[in-house]
Amino acid sequence: MASAAPLSEPEVLVHAKRRLFPDPTQPDTYSVVDTQFAMDEWLPGQPISSAVRERLAPFNHVRLGSGYPDLVGVRPLEPELLAVERFGDQPPLIAVEAKGHTGSGAVDVERGVVQAYDRLHEANAVYVAAPVESISQSVRTLARELNVGVLGVDVDGDVEPLEVPRVVGNRTSDDATAIRFQATAQGVADKSFGLNHPKNYLGVPLALYHDGVTDEILAERVVGATTDARRGAAFLGLTDERPDRTELTSLGEEVVRFALHRYDSVDAALATFDDWRGSRKRFCDLAPEWGLVARRVVWAYPATQLLVKELQTMHDDGIRDPSLLDLVEWVHVLHPTFTVELFVRGTDEARRRVLDEEGGLRVEALRDGNVFHSPTVFQLKAMLYHAGILTERGAEPHRLEPETDVWRLREPLTFGP
Repeated sequence: MASAAPLSEPEVLVHAKRRLFPDPTQPDTYSVVDTQFAMDEWLPGQPISSAVRERLAPFNHVRLGSGYPDLVGVRPLEPELLAVERFGDQPPLIAVEAKGHTGSGAVDVERGVVQAYDRLHEANAVYVAAPVESISQSVRTLARELNVGVLGVDVDGDVEPLEVPRVVGNRTSDDATAIRFQATAQGVADKSFGLNHPKNYLGVPLALYHDGVTDEILAERVVGATTDARRGAAFLGLTDERPDRTELTSLGEEVVRFALHRYDSVDAALATFDDWRGSRKRFCDLAPEWGLVARRVVWAYPATQLLVKELQTMHDDGIRDPSLLDLVEWVHVLHPTFTVELFVRGTDEARRRVLDEEGGLRVEALRDGNVFHSPTVFQLKAMLYHAGILTERGAEPHRLEPETDVWRLREPLTFGP
């Protein structure tokens, strides 16, 4: 990709993303690039290569300030990229505007600085990235005055921070919250609820509290897929996975307390879990008290609260049996970024099929179950079913019929006459 040819805007952005987000699997890390870069051409006659698109993916249309930055992400940045080393306990929300050579050969870096400054109203740190030879001293002075970082990109792809921004606090928009959510242990991006029964996750805090070896207890009493069970427990906020250890959260501790209230020991509680292996009965009917615990745990998952709120609103509006297609279209109007992150697979192919250049939904693409994110439409939905929140189980994407897959609340509320 790198050559002596002038750098286009997509190429500048690829290098800037690699510098700011070198490892997307790092904890507390997630980023998306605007949907305009998912198109086949950047400018007429200037195609975006598949290699560039793959490195820029995933795509979404995230509004910050009065516009849509080229890149939005969350990550703990190195000291050489910031004027301060830390900003509280949370990694900063970062926005990047990229500028490259246009058809005329010009690079409007100054406009990029002003655009980046506009994003600073909702981001913690902002940058403009541009070919290094196009960055003048006057541009650097303007950026310094506006607290905008400047990344100089050379034709070989090396990126030098010419100006570094101070991290600031600010208000948080719905779109920014969605990206922050994806960077947490509970985000669904590039991860998965590998199991679709809540009892498999409720068993993890008990196994951790047990005197035995955690994975051995899990495999013997709860489920053989111990890695999936532990990952799902972290997603649901029952455990905190550290590099050197796993700890119970306050919610996980409450699960243990419930077990000790109902049984003589966690070992006795886990014997009951063993009895539930292979049962297809709805969990809240099979074990009503544990079903209530599962309901509390699943309700604490942020995506659940948003889904239930919008399903209730759809019910109030007369949509009593919403399909998956109905739900996605409805929620996208109010929470576009969150909807895409929650429901649509993060691959280049899926996001390009589902989203147009302006971030709008291509409804026809949503009729294909394969574009949907399995952890949401299969595993999370199945858990909502077992917890007594939804009426139907989830389905794997290759078996999914979005127009007939029903997302109905089991107990919708009726207000007024």
